[in-house]
Amino acid sequence: MMKKSGILRRHHGNETLEEGSFLDLGSMQFEDEAGALSGVHGTVRLAELLRFEDLHTVSKFAYQGDVVLVDYTSIANDQIAMKRMSVDLKNVARDTGGDVAGIAKNLLAITPAGIRIDRQKIRPSF
Repeated sequence: MMKKSGILRRHHGNETLEEGSFLDLGSMQFEDEAGALSGVHGTVRLAELLRFEDLHTVSKFAYQGDVVLVDYTSIANDQIAMKRMSVDLKNVARDTGGDVAGIAKNLLAITPAGIRIDRQKIRPSF
């Protein structure tokens, strides 16, 4: 048998665990857990564009104030769709007061008002 310590003791009391037994961490609830998320104002979402028409759904989340990371690999070879997507996302950023920028190959970030995307990469110093 092994003694519980720290967070497990607070949740399950002073009970002991049998050797080789498992805890279902997904079912654990804590008193301060709900309070920690009460001040959340937005969400970071990951979207995959399979076709240009999917951009409408992605734009909804940006208008709601969420940070959206867009994977546009599926339409990257379609120059017309890329141009339309670029124009539409710039309009979303302008409408919301946010920002839009490419952050990796085939990956864009759209941010709401008050969050700016820094275009400079942080490089390690040796």
